[in-house]
Formats: sequence, structure tokens, C-alpha cells
Amino acid sequence: MASVKLAQLRRTFGTVKAVDNVNLDIADGEFIALLGPSGCGKTTTLRMVAGLEAVEGGQIHIGNRNVSTLPARERDVAMVFQDYALYPHMTIAENVGYPLKVRGVPPADLQRQVQLVADRLQIGGLLERRPAQLSGGQQQRVSLARAVVHKAQVTLYDEPLSNLDTKLRLEARAFLKHLQREVGVTSIYVTHDQAEAMALADRIVVMNAGKVMQADSPMAIYRRPANTFVASFIGSPPMNLLPCKVDQAARILRFSDGQSIQWSQSVPAQASDEVTLGIRPEHLHWHAEPAEERLGAEHFVTQALGGESVIVLRLGEHTLAIRQFTDDVPVLPSRVWLSFDPNRVYFYGADGMLLS
Repeated sequence: MASVKLAQLRRTFGTVKAVDNVNLDIADGEFIALLGPSGCGKTTTLRMVAGLEAVEGGQIHIGNRNVSTLPARERDVAMVFQDYALYPHMTIAENVGYPLKVRGVPPADLQRQVQLVADRLQIGGLLERRPAQLSGGQQQRVSLARAVVHKAQVTLYDEPLSNLDTKLRLEARAFLKHLQREVGVTSIYVTHDQAEAMALADRIVVMNAGKVMQADSPMAIYRRPANTFVASFIGSPPMNLLPCKVDQAARILRFSDGQSIQWSQSVPAQASDEVTLGIRPEHLHWHAEPAEERLGAEHFVTQALGGESVIVLRLGEHTLAIRQFTDDVPVLPSRVWLSFDPNRVYFYGADGMLLS
């Protein structure tokens, strides 16, 4: 096992900065998720760590080695691909044992290690089959087994669960989390699925336009997004964001649709500053009657999701969501008034960054 350090990592394609001065320290045994929309640079970053993409600038350290210019075979990393990358002409045993065969492990020892890992991943009875005879979930476990038997210092995952259906994905997610705790290998996991990142990672690295937007524990990122991009990307539904002006003297927040509300809490902004108010859907509440500290909005639609409902509202040109945990579908009037939990409200400046 080993730590990983990315220092001022850069990669461009033409005029596009795919990876733009990324700095990241990953502890020995830590599970990191690189999360972001398509084109944010997460996969390019992973491929540079793997040695599949050239490093244009900066350095990659695995343990105490600078591997920036080393070929992939000399970096001691294992990779689990999105399409599993299994050899169709080989048996499952041959696929799992291939990294050991390349390293010249004696056949008897190779067979013993393959059987041990296969049993651990519950595919011990499938070793004589070929990939085409397995389900998607079974193929995914074969790919994981090949990475585990490699015993590399770092394991890299390139969206390995994206080809599975919802039920299998949930099962595989739980299995992968358990496997990571058991094996303890340093892991970098690329995904665009925030629920997957939240469930699996010790830390999430949110990326956009080649840059790191925030790197923190899943709950820290959810509870306190560092900027409006992270706030609008993390969460389902994401954080509600409402532009407003602060009147510190009168303790009033003024909104773009002409409404204003009393706000007794301090706001980290100057008088008349334009800020963005952020609040999670579960911390926004609706009422049938107005009040000085409540904001009026139009009820648009209610989505019943079993144990919870998502209420979608419109306030001028902005759409808001309330997440209400209840077995009963709430019935709202056409116009409602919203109250905010002041301890759960965040304010962002004109640059989109969180105001302390």
C-alpha cells in the first residue's frame, strides 16, 4: 500500500485545459472518489495516475517514487475498467490470474491465490467458465478479483458500476465498500454518480473544468459546500440557491421578485451586498399562512417517492425544492409561504464562494 500525491498536475487537449493544476494528497489506505460532470477532468486525472495518459506538467508520486514519466507497467497500480476489460477467450481463472502469470508466479501458487480471492468475492464456483457465460454483476466481480490478486500499491476504478442495473449497482456498491475495508488498499474511484461517491468514499474530490472545487468527507461536502457549483451538484434534489441583497441595518433580505423578509441572524456580507442564499431541500419548510420571516412561492408540483415527497415551487424565475419525509403525500394550496432553518442557511458571494 502507498500514499499518492498529485502536485500541480496539468493536461491540455488543444485549447481545453482538461486537468488544470490539480493538487491532491491521498493517504495510505484511503478511498478517494473523483466526482464531477462529463468533461470535468476526473477520468483524465485517473488515466495520468495509471500511466495511460502523458503528464504534461506537474508530478505524480506513489509512495516515495516520482512515477510521472514511468510506463504503466512500472507504477504498481491495478485498474478496474468500466467495461470490465476481460479476455473473452480465457476462463475466469485465467482472467483473474493474468497479473500473477505476467509476474512469473509459479502455477501452483498462482492457482492457490486465484482460488482464495475468487472465494472471497463469491465467484469461486465460476472459475472454469468464460466471461460471456456470466452476468454483468459476476463479470464486475471478476474484474475486481483480478485487481485484488494483483496486490498493487494503488487500485484505480474507472466508473466500474455504471453498466449494472440499479439493483445490481446497489449490491455491488455495498460489496465494494466491504472489500475496501477488508483489503485496505489505497483507491481512486472515478464516478459521475454522487450517491455512489457519497456511499463509497472516505473523501470526495469534486471537480469542474479541470479544477478541484472541494475535497472533503462526504458529509462535510454535503453539509457545507465550498461554492455554488458544489452546492448545485451535490444532493438530490440539490441545494436551493436564491440570489438576494442584504440590508444589514434593517436586518432584511431582499429578493429579485420584489419580496423581502426579516432576517434576525447575522449575514457575512456588507450592507446592500448581493449574495446567494443556499439551503438544502430538507431544511426548507412550507406554511399556509404568511409571516414577516416567510417568503411567498407558487406550488408547481409534488413528487411522491415512497417514504418522502419532493415539493417543487416557483419563486419568480427560480425553482425551489422541499424534501419532506412522510408516508402521506402532502396537499399544498396554490400559494405557500416558506420558512428557513437559520442554522442551516449558507451565503455565497458574487464569486460563488462560501462566505464564512
